[in-house]
Amino acid sequence: MGKVRVAGFGVSIDGFGAGPDQSLEHPLGKRGTELLSWFFPTRAFRSMMGQADGTDDRFADAAMKGFGAFILGRNMFGPIRDEWPDDTWKGWWGDNPPYHAPTFILTHHARDSIVMEGGTTFHFVTDGIESALAQAKAAAGNLDVKIGGGVSTVRQYLQAGAIDELHLALSPVVLGNGESLFAGIDLPGLGYRVTETTPMELATHVVLTR
Repeated sequence: MGKVRVAGFGVSIDGFGAGPDQSLEHPLGKRGTELLSWFFPTRAFRSMMGQADGTDDRFADAAMKGFGAFILGRNMFGPIRDEWPDDTWKGWWGDNPPYHAPTFILTHHARDSIVMEGGTTFHFVTDGIESALAQAKAAAGNLDVKIGGGVSTVRQYLQAGAIDELHLALSPVVLGNGESLFAGIDLPGLGYRVTETTPMELATHVVLTR
């Protein structure tokens, strides 16, 4: 069986994994895209946008490879809150999302699964993080499961001790406010330790394992 991983998750110097006031105009909150400035020029990101250029970056490559299933929070799927008003919203990514694998959305409101182009199917899980993880592991087989975010979802799985490896891209950005990734979480107490630190031009990559 594969691992449960967070990969390529952008964090500001002051510990925020997203900016405030997420909306249709600001999917990662205000100034949240600054946390991914390291990722945008890479070949891995550019290929997701249908472009053939970009820089080689092993951390960017690893952020999307080797996964057989993904888990996302409701906010990562879209800006809609409360009950689904209809079936119109199908994610931020258009008809061909970048996941190309079963993707499980944590939500309190049931919705039928959505089959997208490119192999992505969105499944909506209403009975908690343990159920979503069990379904994702079953779908992934021998491949890894990626906890894709957002911040609240990563925090829940960290506190549950369910994440085997956590790769953070520490960006040279100070947000001042937003969604704190580690507030109130005792990482050493949960068994996590830093196993790799790699400074690069646009981010310092830190890997924690347990």
